[in-house]
Amino acid sequence: MAYTTTNFLVLILFTIITSNVILSPASAQLSASFYASTCPSVFDTVRAAVRSAINREARMGASILRLFFHDCFVQGCDGSVLLEDSGSFVGEQNALANRGSLRGFNIINNIKAQVDRACGRPVVSCADILAIAARDSVFELGGPSYSVPVGRRDSRTASSAAAATDLPAPFHTLDRLIQIFSNKGFTPREMVVLSGAHTVGQARCVSFRGRIYNDTNIDPAFATSRQATCPPQSGNGDDNLAPLDPQSPNRFGNNYFQALLNRRGLLNSDQVLFNNGSTDSIVRDYSDNVNTYITDFANAMVKMGNLSPLTGTQGEIRVNTCARVN
Repeated sequence: MAYTTTNFLVLILFTIITSNVILSPASAQLSASFYASTCPSVFDTVRAAVRSAINREARMGASILRLFFHDCFVQGCDGSVLLEDSGSFVGEQNALANRGSLRGFNIINNIKAQVDRACGRPVVSCADILAIAARDSVFELGGPSYSVPVGRRDSRTASSAAAATDLPAPFHTLDRLIQIFSNKGFTPREMVVLSGAHTVGQARCVSFRGRIYNDTNIDPAFATSRQATCPPQSGNGDDNLAPLDPQSPNRFGNNYFQALLNRRGLLNSDQVLFNNGSTDSIVRDYSDNVNTYITDFANAMVKMGNLSPLTGTQGEIRVNTCARVN
């Protein structure tokens, strides 16, 4: 089902402004006008850079969106996922859920350099740049725009151990997914709508091999088509890619949910959302009502951006690169 962002933008922004999202004291300090005097061009600078990156490679939009999700679910939205390993900590990039699959670090570093030049000095955090870039990625791929409150500061540490426990995995059961999201304050409905980010992007063979060869809740023709580029032997073709949404991998919409109804979810963690379980009705709702999905997704993204940000004098504003602490 096709739609245009313009049709929903006013509705989405109104819903976000009037929604009853409960903010923590730290997140309440975030504001869309935080950089109004210190770097008024930050939003325009990030959007132009994101648009350029996606024009070069359409997949990059989904990669930036995933990068933001993996940042916020570990220690909060603090830019910790952007940090490379150091002598004082083992970072999140080499955790099992991230190793070899997280992308876009160079794009965020490039945007950081452009923003610092536009501001005249480093005043915008890497955490904020990633949050804005994720919103702009959604928009550039045909999804909604929404307000991004800013004022986050950057973490001075990262945790591989936290990434190992706090991030969902492609083999997780529905109960496990519900628990992981509940730990971050999300309802099952919000878990389902955020899973809808899989309407864009691709996954590696190693993450869906078990599903296409062993699962029974899968459309046989779909399984056969994916087996063509994902051999059954481990270590053979592990990095071969397939779209998470077979209909429109580079356009934001609700085709992902329609695929689940047809047992064409690529990951086990996708298909468990519609498998005679407690979230079946939510998947049906989003499959039938794109307006509802778009509005709920935008609200959930704003809520996710408010996960435990560092503000005030906490953390730092990284200088020169997002990959290292000052």
